[in-house]
Amino acid sequence: MNLSLAGKSALVCGSTQGIGKASAMELAAAGASVTLVARNEDALRQTLLELPVIKGGTHHYIAADFQFPEKLEAAVREHIIKKGAVHVLVNNTGGPAGGPITAAKTSEFLQTFNNHLICNHVLALAVLEGMKKEGYGRIINIISTSVKQPLKGLGVSNTIRAAVANWSKTLAGEVAQFGITVNNVLPGATDTIRLKSLLEAKASKTGKTLDEVKKEMISEIPAARFASANEIAAAVAFLASPAASYITGINLPVDGGRTGGL
Repeated sequence: MNLSLAGKSALVCGSTQGIGKASAMELAAAGASVTLVARNEDALRQTLLELPVIKGGTHHYIAADFQFPEKLEAAVREHIIKKGAVHVLVNNTGGPAGGPITAAKTSEFLQTFNNHLICNHVLALAVLEGMKKEGYGRIINIISTSVKQPLKGLGVSNTIRAAVANWSKTLAGEVAQFGITVNNVLPGATDTIRLKSLLEAKASKTGKTLDEVKKEMISEIPAARFASANEIAAAVAFLASPAASYITGINLPVDGGRTGGL
């Protein structure tokens, strides 16, 4: 099985913490030259120093804010002109604050749509030409199991994640003929800063302790634990590899069996 990404370049968004950072580490370990994308330049510099360097690999970063898609697109296109084609794009952006959909403001939907679907789209368009010329492309979107089964208390996220999943499936059908795959990784409850914030918010709202809220969530997971970011990153690295060349247009849950549907 060919899992090597030697000679390939990867662009990883939201890559200074959590699943994004773990994915960048995994892709670099597989031999890819990784470009980190996030808004905090200090965190980008620190993460860059942590990336493993395999023979022939070089790593870079782009400081950009996903609240400004046009500036993000311009920065990525400029990077491609200087450094060459991107073979692997990992779209990953922090989710919106939790809360019932009846309490959501229209501005929250618009901002989340902008941060997720619009930014995913402009980045995909920026890298597609190079992927076509190279005859190799992997677009991997980190979404959520909510595209299969909406999650309670995440009204805005449930709505926008579903839009991203359908965008992804549509794109997959249009670019498969060029050797480009488009897939979604759906993390379950993963031990990240975002999960901690969601647990704390629920504890505050319900009056329960943080441990009680954790136990309730874990009780719904057949694997009886939260995932580590590295476990999600392993799925990303596989889908990025040559071995996954005939897998496209799928939603891959990495959730310890929590999602009720197939």
